[in-house]
Amino acid sequence: MHNSQQVEVSVFQKAKRGNYYCGDSYFYEEQGGTFICALADGLGSGEYAKESSQIVVDTIKENSDIPIKTLLHKCNQKLIGKRGVVLGILQIDLMKMKYYYSSIGNIGLMTITPNSIRKRNIPQPGYLSGYDRPFKVLTGTVEQDMIFMMFSDGITAKEVSNPHFLHREVQHITDTFSYLYQQKLDDDATLIAMKYTKETS
Repeated sequence: MHNSQQVEVSVFQKAKRGNYYCGDSYFYEEQGGTFICALADGLGSGEYAKESSQIVVDTIKENSDIPIKTLLHKCNQKLIGKRGVVLGILQIDLMKMKYYYSSIGNIGLMTITPNSIRKRNIPQPGYLSGYDRPFKVLTGTVEQDMIFMMFSDGITAKEVSNPHFLHREVQHITDTFSYLYQQKLDDDATLIAMKYTKETS
């Protein structure tokens, strides 16, 4: 687990059975009052799926401080002639206590408030493939001890809605998920659990 200043992160990832490469790539970083997390899933599985998802994640790493819509357009341009990807990007403005989220294809995001109210954000249909398309960005307010869970399509919303995941510690969430579901997963699967905790001086 990585403890950054204000957002704790824990990740569970498993490749599709029989594959060396997991087609999912992810990236997260907190700096300069902003936290960003991206999860990309290359269409299909194996090496070419990994190549596309890694291109997208590398593009986000290099441009992590720009608005999500601009980031999505940059990622899209990099995929001309490549296999497509589905992609979720979460940005948290730690000064304004706002979060911004966009998802194309089946990358899910669930938020859990400190009083255990769960909200699942429904992704836009389709995928990034180099063709221009409109992008929707959702905005919400960040609360102290709020949990964010981002997950690829190897994981269902029903699994993530399991009451076990109302636990407040991100490491516990990913450990529990691994224990309950690891043997049942047939596809590439990534679960990223994040918790906002205000920096205390």
